[in-house]
Amino acid sequence: MNYSETIKWLYQQLPMFQRDGAAAYKADLNKTIAILKAIDNPQEGFKVIHVAGTNGKGSVSHFIASVLQESGYKTGLYTSPHLKDFRERIRINGKMIPEKDVVNFIEKNKDEIKNISPSFFEITVAMAYEYFKNENVDFAILETGMGGRLDSTNISNPILSIITNIGYDHTRFLGNTLEKIAYEKAGIIKDGIPVVIGRKQKETLPVFETVAGNKNTRLYFAEDHFELKQIHTPSSFIKHYDIWKDDLLYIENIESPLGGDYQAENIATALQALDVLKESKIISTGINEIKEGIENTVDNTGIKGRWQVLNTNPVTIADTGHNEDGIRSNVTQLLQMDFNHLHIVLGIVSDKDYDGILSLLPGSATYYFCKADIPRAMDAEELKNKAEDFGLNGNFYPSVTHAYSSAINNAGANDLVFVGGSTFVVAEII
Repeated sequence: MNYSETIKWLYQQLPMFQRDGAAAYKADLNKTIAILKAIDNPQEGFKVIHVAGTNGKGSVSHFIASVLQESGYKTGLYTSPHLKDFRERIRINGKMIPEKDVVNFIEKNKDEIKNISPSFFEITVAMAYEYFKNENVDFAILETGMGGRLDSTNISNPILSIITNIGYDHTRFLGNTLEKIAYEKAGIIKDGIPVVIGRKQKETLPVFETVAGNKNTRLYFAEDHFELKQIHTPSSFIKHYDIWKDDLLYIENIESPLGGDYQAENIATALQALDVLKESKIISTGINEIKEGIENTVDNTGIKGRWQVLNTNPVTIADTGHNEDGIRSNVTQLLQMDFNHLHIVLGIVSDKDYDGILSLLPGSATYYFCKADIPRAMDAEELKNKAEDFGLNGNFYPSVTHAYSSAINNAGANDLVFVGGSTFVVAEII
């Protein structure tokens, strides 16, 4: 098989949560363990930094990867889902896994895949592990998929665990309280391995303290040590910060390549993680490498879809926030911007808490309801009807691109267009 045939085979043969939802969810790690055993447990061949959380785990993973690259370390990065190309999930120093390596992995293991019948996510994790081992990476940063305790990436031995924050997402699988969700995320905490927590929350703090105590490990709370103070600049798209560590100026005037206000928390989390690694003498990274690593994150890692400016006339922004916390951050920042009228291209997957999301959106905007090209996505007309119950008005469209084109055509020069609600809507635009 060539590359395109291999990817088609993967999509057709293996259940995929992003596409199929609950049918692809595996409530245990047995098949992950089996497929990794079949390929000689490659996960034991490199140092792992393991990242979980409801929001921000992808950004934190990319920030850390970029800094390690700037510091001269060969750095693997596993993230999900991909936006355009399957190979986005598996990178070394920002370069996607070569097509030939994807083909060779599937060809070599096709019989085992058929016998074990893993999910799409399980096989991509196994592929990443083998690739990272074969390429002798110094570090591999692994972003969990949904939870933590039962996530396929949890078959690894990290040198550091990171949990960004806890919010309501995937409640059908992870639990319907913040405490239950935190317990699932805390499943990545290992005996004696330090843990960085990105956001201190009263509901989840006791969970993390209990699990960490049972595992005899130390918790580090990023907000206890790092603070980003925004510096006002003429551009509303580029964020500059002074960074303070333990009440002392640590880095002056750093530019965030990701324009979302929520990235300040993610940068602080990444800095705390890097600080723990430095304290442990696992890395030797200076302030210059940290500053350049943060500022060069987009160029170094290829991250997309985070408060990404697609156009300036009209101003058009896309963001992959897709749950209540993510949408709340998006709306807060949008309403702080200067514009005549707001146009929102919106799609949602049907298994999300769409009532919670719709209740956060501004009634003053014009909406362009659409359905991403995946089975999980909510029908555009159904979304329009549900949105009307919350005072959100607009039209529905037969495709994401049609909705986007209509928003751009209708927007005046001083209007603002926002694309969001779903990672998969953003993927079809960028």
